[in-house]
Amino acid sequence: MDDRGGSFVAVRRISQGLDRGNAYHSSSAEFVTGSTAWIGRGLSCVCAQRRESDARLSFDLTPYQEECLQRLQSRIDVPYDSSIPEHQASLRALWNAAFPEEELNGLISEQWKDMGWQGKDPSTDFRGGGYISLENLLFFARNFPKSFQDLLRKQEGDRSVWEYPFAVAGVNITFMLIQMLDLEAVKPRTLVGATFLKFLAENESAFDLLYCITFKLMDNQWLSMHASYMDFN
Repeated sequence: MDDRGGSFVAVRRISQGLDRGNAYHSSSAEFVTGSTAWIGRGLSCVCAQRRESDARLSFDLTPYQEECLQRLQSRIDVPYDSSIPEHQASLRALWNAAFPEEELNGLISEQWKDMGWQGKDPSTDFRGGGYISLENLLFFARNFPKSFQDLLRKQEGDRSVWEYPFAVAGVNITFMLIQMLDLEAVKPRTLVGATFLKFLAENESAFDLLYCITFKLMDNQWLSMHASYMDFN
């Protein structure tokens, strides 16, 4: 990505990952490749090799991996609470990142439907993903603004008339990743979960980065299916 409009492309496999570093830079505004390809490359290989017996395995963690998992679980355990000023500020920041040219009238507003929330109060849509799902959306918007805007405004591909709701899809992706990686368990019970925790120990933004990649892959799959709103579930 670049500072003026960061973007990335995830094509077929996640093997073209995101450059590791504080600013997630790349020389191209079209795609990012580099050292954080370990996130997608590793997980795509693990998923391909996964066997039914993996579900019965138990994987031990190093003390540092256990510490990283506990910090991530602490984030996962926080529900969205519309009465907490920090949560309110994050929601406003998401709006400002999504629609910098439009002033938000309030945290309860019909405007939120333009982002793909189900109603005028986004707090009712966070129940499945919690506060971390808002953090994921905000991370995406701040670190990869061009890709975020492309998905939000459905600017790529031959789109259907009735599209998937962007924000609700984001919350669902957070929930799906938590379940797929079994992140609420004391220690991983699958090879995929164990592999992810190795990545998390290398970069504590691994979950947020994987979220961004997954969102892009979901949209690519949506386009390849020629899907419409009725296919969203």
